[in-house]
Amino acid sequence: MRMPVTTLVSTCFPLLLLIAGAARAAEVEPIRRAIAEFLQVQNKGLPGKAHSSIGTINAGRLAAGCRSFDVSIDTGARPWGRTHVKVRCTEGATWSLYVPVQIHVAIDYLASARPLRAGQLIAEADIIRRQGDLAELPADILTDPAQALGQSASVSLPANRPLRAAMLNQPLVIRQGQNIKLVAAGKGFQVSREGRALNNAVPGQVVQVRLASGEIIRGTARSDGTVGLAN
Repeated sequence: MRMPVTTLVSTCFPLLLLIAGAARAAEVEPIRRAIAEFLQVQNKGLPGKAHSSIGTINAGRLAAGCRSFDVSIDTGARPWGRTHVKVRCTEGATWSLYVPVQIHVAIDYLASARPLRAGQLIAEADIIRRQGDLAELPADILTDPAQALGQSASVSLPANRPLRAAMLNQPLVIRQGQNIKLVAAGKGFQVSREGRALNNAVPGQVVQVRLASGEIIRGTARSDGTVGLAN
């Protein structure tokens, strides 16, 4: 007895969909493996312990037969948090697609151990280590005590506040009205003069200095409290 065409189609169509779906799913796995291998290498260069998750790979419309992949992160894209990678087929087909990924990086960061007042110099007892996800922390979060010790708080801070570079200032090495030494050095010689600073400065900032003659000279503040003059 011959089966009606409509019955044959209705019987076989779900099976065909299942086979097609399995074929598409099989194509996703090589892409996922290539991304996972890329992220494993990429994450080794991050400043903490990293683990990643790969989002949905929309490979349904991609040509089959790809035998080699190139995976990359766009220049300027953040290498952690919610981002994406670009996958390009380099052998067997011609296509590229973006795949969302999420990269978590556990790091130790610095926080205030106790309330700090504006202008207070940061000492070792003022900082404490905390752990968090780099993707959820400010871009200028401090991770090394050397970045904070000897700096001064630019604003008053409560205890347990994550410390950011924007919250701290380098201490002044030169104050307005202070008598300072100007130093000009070259190969085999060094000349110094005395003057009075016309502005405050931290290391690296420009200082205007008035000499006894009334002449005003510009130089660069040094960490030892002197002002360096360009040759």
